[in-house]
Amino acid sequence: MKIFSEVIGNIHGDKNLAEKIEKASVEYLDLDQWTAQKSRFIVTGDKGTQCAVALKRNTQLIEGDVLEYDPDTNSAIVARIELSPVFVIDLAAIEKEDKLKIIQTCIELGHAIGNQHWPAVIKGTKVYIPLTVDKKVMKSVMDTHAIPEVTYEFQAGKEVIPYLAPHEIRNLFGGTAQESHAHVHGDPGMHAHVHTHPDGTTHVHPHVHDDEHHHDH
Repeated sequence: MKIFSEVIGNIHGDKNLAEKIEKASVEYLDLDQWTAQKSRFIVTGDKGTQCAVALKRNTQLIEGDVLEYDPDTNSAIVARIELSPVFVIDLAAIEKEDKLKIIQTCIELGHAIGNQHWPAVIKGTKVYIPLTVDKKVMKSVMDTHAIPEVTYEFQAGKEVIPYLAPHEIRNLFGGTAQESHAHVHGDPGMHAHVHTHPDGTTHVHPHVHDDEHHHDH
């Protein structure tokens, strides 16, 4: 068994390392996103090598992390993570607007996202949000706010990776195992709390409010 306590680098952020790995014999550690959140676990590579990963506390592997590279044997061990979809919000259409319109749109979007406690990574005119609740819930939140000229769609995690730096990948995919929740408002006087837990289970708790109830965020 091989034991790894640190990461050498990442093929998505280190061009020189990526070129070496491309020419090497690579054994991949195939992980689902939830396992990758752990700092300690045991996994068997796709070529049969048993590996024990024991990283520093609160440290996780991300897609493309290199755990071993041996120039003498031209071999490497690389983490290959099955990434969840990403909710991508695009603000490109408001670039042509005046400054006040841009500020208003950004504040409205910030309110919509912040009210749900969704983590986000901003890159250029796009906002990347990890899948922390059901897709229908995330789309419903944006549909409800209906912010003009702001578009949104779900993209595969692997399609987003090339546009992000390693620290942005870690921020985007490194915290989605935590319990998350959303607030969904429907008819007047009624709303629901949606909770998603690390094991992927989702619970919906409906609430009916009387006229005197106040719900602040």
